[in-house]
Amino acid sequence: MKRSLLLAALGLAACGRYSDFQLAPAGPVESGHYEWSPHTGAIYREQAIDTLNPSVLAWHGSLLNLYSVYDGKTWHTATATSSDGLTWTGTQRILSPDPKTWEGDYIAANGAAVLWRNQLLYLYQAGSPPRIGISRSDDAKTWRKDPSPVVDFGPRGAWDERATADPYLFISGDRLYLYYLGEDRARRQRLGVAASDDGTRWTKLRSSPVLELGEENAFDENGLGEPAVWQAHGSYWMLYTGRARNEVRRLGLARSTDGVQWRRTGLVIEGSEPWNSKVMCDPTVIVEPDRVRVWYGGGDVAHPAENVHGQLGYGELIWKP
Repeated sequence: MKRSLLLAALGLAACGRYSDFQLAPAGPVESGHYEWSPHTGAIYREQAIDTLNPSVLAWHGSLLNLYSVYDGKTWHTATATSSDGLTWTGTQRILSPDPKTWEGDYIAANGAAVLWRNQLLYLYQAGSPPRIGISRSDDAKTWRKDPSPVVDFGPRGAWDERATADPYLFISGDRLYLYYLGEDRARRQRLGVAASDDGTRWTKLRSSPVLELGEENAFDENGLGEPAVWQAHGSYWMLYTGRARNEVRRLGLARSTDGVQWRRTGLVIEGSEPWNSKVMCDPTVIVEPDRVRVWYGGGDVAHPAENVHGQLGYGELIWKP
């Protein structure tokens, strides 16, 4: 028995650091709920098969969007800028997968860009099966990738043994937190969290996953992914993508007081127009006093990956006390 425990501990050590942690208290919990207010029509699409995975943040007096473009063969990361979050210009491709490295022919991410200690950090997933890497920039134009993944597979039998993907960066205090998708050997896709002081060395929460699959016939019974996390009204909040059995994707909302233990609020956001009727995914958020601004990917084909006629959409979560 002791030998088995020792081997298990060595297996965990070989696959990264693990710890028990929580985020700082989010403040006095306020009573209330969010209501979804959609913007009519898609707001952006490149001349490509799919435009998905937005990651929007404030940058030098405007908004910067790092998003994914699929040209029919390969995914790339591009940037655009906007003064209002609805009209985007200045498209520039900044990252492509390097087939000579661990990335293979795939690169994508959603919501994974932050300004951290005067430097832009962008976490992305690459490879097949995917793992999470990091790229850095001082000007949003020239990017430097680390040579190896920063969040690798978990040990044998772990909830993220087969894949780590869908990174979302969240800053709390002086630490970075990474919410991400993990896939186990049964191909269950759930959500977990890791913490870091520099974006390169990550410590995974020992008790992950933090959000399990939905119940039978629920909108998220077939898989979870693409989390977006923020703090407001005395709580932490998470928008995430849920995959139904028929691969229609919708957004769900969960709430937490410590960033680790989450409960679903019951809000489910589905597409209300033809262009996003089958897919709502990849949320990224900016929090303002009276609203949470949400950018997301949408499509009209029920499929878990590409070829969904992907476009970027926008909506707002309005707080109702």
